[in-house]
Parts: sequence; C-alpha cells; structure tokens
Amino acid sequence: MHARFPDFRLGKVLATSFTATLTERRGDAVERIPTPHRLVDWLAVNGLAVESCTTAQLELARELRESIHAALTAAAIRDPLPASAVHVINDCSTQGRAAAILTPESNRQWRLSSASCVEDALGVIAADAISIIAGERDGKLALCASPTCQAAFFDTSQSRTRRWCDMNTCGNRQKKARFHANQRKNAAG
Repeated sequence: MHARFPDFRLGKVLATSFTATLTERRGDAVERIPTPHRLVDWLAVNGLAVESCTTAQLELARELRESIHAALTAAAIRDPLPASAVHVINDCSTQGRAAAILTPESNRQWRLSSASCVEDALGVIAADAISIIAGERDGKLALCASPTCQAAFFDTSQSRTRRWCDMNTCGNRQKKARFHANQRKNAAG
C-alpha cells in the first residue's frame, strides 16, 4: 500500500511554487516533498523532468527551498537578505546547467544538461528566485495574511493587493473562520 502524499500547491511562479512544497510553516507544517521520488514528481509537473533523485539531492533541494523562502520573506518585508540564503541560492544557480529553449508554440521550456540532473533543475529554480528578488519581474513580493502560513508569494494582480498565497486554501480558510465567528457572535447577541 502506497502512502498518500499531500497534493502539490502549483502556481504560476516557479520559485514561490517551490517554497510551497512546505506549507503551514507557522502551524502544523505539511511537507509535500517527503521523499526523493516526490521531488522528481514535483519537478516533472513544473517542466523540469529528471530521471531520479538521491536523498542527498533531496536535502539540497530542501536547503534551496528554505533559502529561497528566507530571502523572499526578507525581501517582502524589506529586511536585509540573509547572507547564508544568498550563498545557497547563488551556489545552486551557478551549479545548474540548463538552457531556455523556445517551443513552436512560442513558450519557453527548460532543457537540462542531462535527464537525471537534479542540480540543473535546482539551478533553474534558483535563477527564478534571483529574478524575483532582484526586481526584474513585474509584480510585488508579499506575505500570506494567514497566521499559520505566512508564505512569501509574488503578487502579479493588477492592484498588487492580494492577501493570500492561495485563495483556494489560505483565503478560503480565513473567510470561513470569519464567517463562523460572525455566526457565533450573532447567535450569542
């Protein structure tokens, strides 16, 4: 019998989707890449297919994820970037060997140096994080308003006023809690 893994929280921004492989960081944390095979699955879903992943590569991926999260959080609240996070992100970016290629449908696709190189995929993720933190993309870094989440996300909405990293999870949970609190208040009053 196979263990049921939590679903991936997919978004349109690679680096923040990657940090969402660990959710509810300030509550009961949910690890969405608990095994090397699960990282292979996540990379494939995000256009960075690799053949395999070792435990050491999974640990490197988690180190990159946490470094990106720390740097995005610092950038969102305009704090200095943690030097250790910058070091990990830069190392992963320079170690990866991936090339952007153009598909006939006018989409960008990543070609990794070999089909089984997790480090190449991590280099793409690190480069995406760098472009966000450096302000090279149109959008605004923000932190999720959910007290148990606090995930950094990249707001590309027209007004740049999004409050939740994901409306279907954090936003709905908060709206539901507010609705139930109002119902209890009205029932008591």
